[in-house]
Amino acid sequence: MTKEELALEIIDRLKKEYPDAGCTLDYDDAWKLLVSVRLAAQCTDARVNVVVEDLYAKYPDVNALADAAVEDIEAIVRPCGLGKSKARDISACMKILRDEYGGRVPEDFDALLKLPGVGRKSANLIMGDVFGKPAIVTDTHCIRLTNRMGLVDGIKDPKKVEMALWKIIPPQEGSDFCHRLVYHGRDVCTARTKPYCDKCCLSDICAKNGV
Repeated sequence: MTKEELALEIIDRLKKEYPDAGCTLDYDDAWKLLVSVRLAAQCTDARVNVVVEDLYAKYPDVNALADAAVEDIEAIVRPCGLGKSKARDISACMKILRDEYGGRVPEDFDALLKLPGVGRKSANLIMGDVFGKPAIVTDTHCIRLTNRMGLVDGIKDPKKVEMALWKIIPPQEGSDFCHRLVYHGRDVCTARTKPYCDKCCLSDICAKNGV
């Protein structure tokens, strides 16, 4: 089985296993996803979803958050860890959205990368979830699982994993595929315990079954 064939089979099986998989960060506006994905660095999505409730209650739109003192933002987001740097990035990011984009998130990958605190993973997430564009989000689940499955070969660098997956994952499948990897990585192909290969829908085609 070629990598392309393996990828298509894995995509098909994960669709059946997690038909409703989507982004696990709560948001109802693009700028909120931008904030949440910055807060999610080295923090669980579940905690971020709780913390942002207080943040948006106090600062309900881009302008309000752009005008907020960095110290006040930090006081709210501190439970997510790295509060000082995250608050600084969020503040700077909202100011750019307000001043350069009329309060809207740009629908351009390179423009997103220029925003403070936004890397390729975050930009891909926004392109896929907000704008419905082809995207591959190489988070820790994606990197771990695609290596285990044999879709990539011993690659740990996020950008290199992304580039390798672009070659074998149909563009329209990338975003949802990565969301399903998060679900599968949390429930079955776990990081901190031995993977539950006995209940994995991919066990017969996984390159590293049980490793």
